[in-house]
Amino acid sequence: MRVAVVDIGTNSTRLLVADVGSGGALSELDRRSTVTRLGEGVDATGELGEQPQQRVFTALDEYAEAIDALEAQARTAVMTSAVRDAANGPAFAARVRDRYGLEGRTLSGDEEARLTFRGATAARDRTSAEHLLVIDIGGGSTELVVGARGEVDFHVSTQNGVVRHSERHIHSDPPQVAELEALADDVRPSLAAAVPGEHRRRVTAAVAVAGTATSCAAIDLGLDPFDASKVEGHVLTVPALTAMRDRLAAMTNDERRGVAGLHPDRAPTIVAGVLILLEALRAFGLDRVEASDRDILWGVALDTANTEH
Repeated sequence: MRVAVVDIGTNSTRLLVADVGSGGALSELDRRSTVTRLGEGVDATGELGEQPQQRVFTALDEYAEAIDALEAQARTAVMTSAVRDAANGPAFAARVRDRYGLEGRTLSGDEEARLTFRGATAARDRTSAEHLLVIDIGGGSTELVVGARGEVDFHVSTQNGVVRHSERHIHSDPPQVAELEALADDVRPSLAAAVPGEHRRRVTAAVAVAGTATSCAAIDLGLDPFDASKVEGHVLTVPALTAMRDRLAAMTNDERRGVAGLHPDRAPTIVAGVLILLEALRAFGLDRVEASDRDILWGVALDTANTEH
């Protein structure tokens, strides 16, 4: 079955069109990501702004053409943190459905965790007893999902996001040391308190998905242009991430836009992203993480194909 999935997130709007086989094998036909920053200002106002919404609609205009050209049989859109948190989120979801014919749904925290874990583990050994942590850093929230043998044991959605925390703490260009310390001090206790000790102790490995993680892998590899096949499974150590944080934090936004492996639109939020990733690893006592491009888009595509069949 050919499936089209649009993920409307706090920081980016993404598209996956893929063929899903009866055995769950997934073959990507088209994949795109546009930084739309839908969550801009939501932390302060509690509502989605008209300009951020328009940025999403501009991206969806382009995506709709690609979906039609590839003749996707099933089409769905999912929305997460920014839409959940905003008072006008339901009205926005209705506009997406009516304007683009996408059966848009705002995911609950439980659904988001399950679908993220399914995507991240789609190509892994689902019979392994390894307790895996999946870290999904978004614009408005960070999801931490722990599971084994393809099943989720524990998950939590924390209010730590690259857009939310950049707006909250980073006001200088480049950011001042005190601003970075305040951001880390805000994130650290939130992540540590979010997961009970019994689950933290079980975890032996971690996979990080979504834009922050894949950007860090691409920067570490010096990729230009981006190559998902090289990013997939790339190991990022804590020392490498710490050095990357320090390097990026010493630059202005304009200087970061020229960094190989970093999409220019992610320059304003990547420092917060690296900080949150480091604090997540610290909370679990881990010294490394694998980056993966297989995230909630894969999970929703597999789920949609299974439901339609």
